[in-house]
Amino acid sequence: MPNFTYNAIKASFIKLLNERPLAQIKVKDIVADCGVNRNTFYYYFHDIPSLIEDMVTEQAEYIIQKYPSANTIEDFFETVIDYILKNRTMFLHIYNSVNRELFEQYLWQVCERVVILYVDSVLDGRQIRPEDRSIIVQYLKALSFGIASAWLQSGLTEEIRLTFERIYQLKKGTVEEMIRRFETE
Repeated sequence: MPNFTYNAIKASFIKLLNERPLAQIKVKDIVADCGVNRNTFYYYFHDIPSLIEDMVTEQAEYIIQKYPSANTIEDFFETVIDYILKNRTMFLHIYNSVNRELFEQYLWQVCERVVILYVDSVLDGRQIRPEDRSIIVQYLKALSFGIASAWLQSGLTEEIRLTFERIYQLKKGTVEEMIRRFETE
């Protein structure tokens, strides 16, 4: 039963986010939509920002678990793009709210997790200094975050697929070359 209630709260929130901006959604709207009382909401979530954090983290974990290796990094990003475009209105309502900074913190964390998985899979047992690995991670994290932020600012357009396709072509071998250079130092 607790999983059902937890998921019902999240489903109601997503439904409401697809209907209206975040600023127009209150806890009373969520509980009215899913048929639970306010105390039940607060049993699971401290407030609406904690609900957002939980949802973003949970979905990111699911996608990361589904595509954990460098061989499928393009599949990973395709899955993320599909999910975001399917929930475009919801993401834009969160991004364009007073909680933008909080959302950007989650996005930064997701970018870091993905980049670390990617770099570790490309390293595949090769040894470089920890500070060099950190430089590669920071570089790729900033790049990923910048692209994601620009996409959000542009309104989450479909053109992102072409952008990522071009990035895949341009970056091919870049990380491997960085690692090779760090190995020889």
